[in-house]
Amino acid sequence: MSDPASPPDASHDKYDRLIAAAQKEATIKVAVAHPCDDVSLRGAAEAKRLGLIEPILVGPAERLRGVAAQAGLDISAMEIVTSAHSHDSAAKAVELVKAGRAEALMKGSLHTDELMSAVVARESGIRTARRISHCFIMDVPGQPEPLIITDAAVNIAPDLDAKVDIIQNAIDLAHAMGLAEVRVAILSAMETVTAKAPSTIEAAALSKMADRGQITGAFVDGPLALDNAISPEAAAIKKIVSPVAGRANVLVVPDLEAGNMLAKSLSFLARADAAGIVLGARAPIILTSRADSLISRLASCAVAVMVAAARRKSPPASIR
Repeated sequence: MSDPASPPDASHDKYDRLIAAAQKEATIKVAVAHPCDDVSLRGAAEAKRLGLIEPILVGPAERLRGVAAQAGLDISAMEIVTSAHSHDSAAKAVELVKAGRAEALMKGSLHTDELMSAVVARESGIRTARRISHCFIMDVPGQPEPLIITDAAVNIAPDLDAKVDIIQNAIDLAHAMGLAEVRVAILSAMETVTAKAPSTIEAAALSKMADRGQITGAFVDGPLALDNAISPEAAAIKKIVSPVAGRANVLVVPDLEAGNMLAKSLSFLARADAAGIVLGARAPIILTSRADSLISRLASCAVAVMVAAARRKSPPASIR
């Protein structure tokens, strides 16, 4: 997701702090599904070196060893669960989570659809009562703290009920990451409620649901346009007074298309890094892209460590 052309001396201070915080938590076992290329195997190896995860590599054993040898990686101390092909890797990695042998799942070089199909399988998957959703954790230059964007990768056109879970997943993530105050902006193209823009009506309903305790753990406000969600000056000009306006650290988009364009705009135009995680299953899922930088992959692992630690202390009611 991140731009591989980012300058090597680019600051990643928010991710560095995130990784440092995760290193204070217990190392977690992670089932890495089909890490059969240099990028995904190197990410798992580096996360192990930093003490974030203990990888269980799931894939064709000889192919994994061949990739490791070619990349100059030592995987001799890592457990390998042999699989026949990528679909088998996904199924066996999910089974490791279901059996309690791994606290998180990590995507290797297989397609996202292959992994998520195994996750949501009716009999053998790891779904819960909570809707599964994706969060980008963006390290945006100039922003004082990480910016969470949801959902830009899993739910294409979520309805109101799905958005309740999407928002709650993001709030739980923000708390797991240690954000002192969670401020959720429900985005639309405008900040006024109008029947001409259905997303504004949904945003207003979600804000009221938060007021009534149907969404908990954060200040929630919407509809807000992007500018008055993140810019105090824009919020002041529009005379919007709320704990969220101008200070949002969680952005909830109307649909996947809007979210995907927002996240990629930040990555490729603002040189932001984007870590990614899927929530709502029995375990956090580290969902990386082939274009992700190493720091983004490590930040994704760090987020999974912190989510797993938070769940050990207090599992969300609908994910128990």
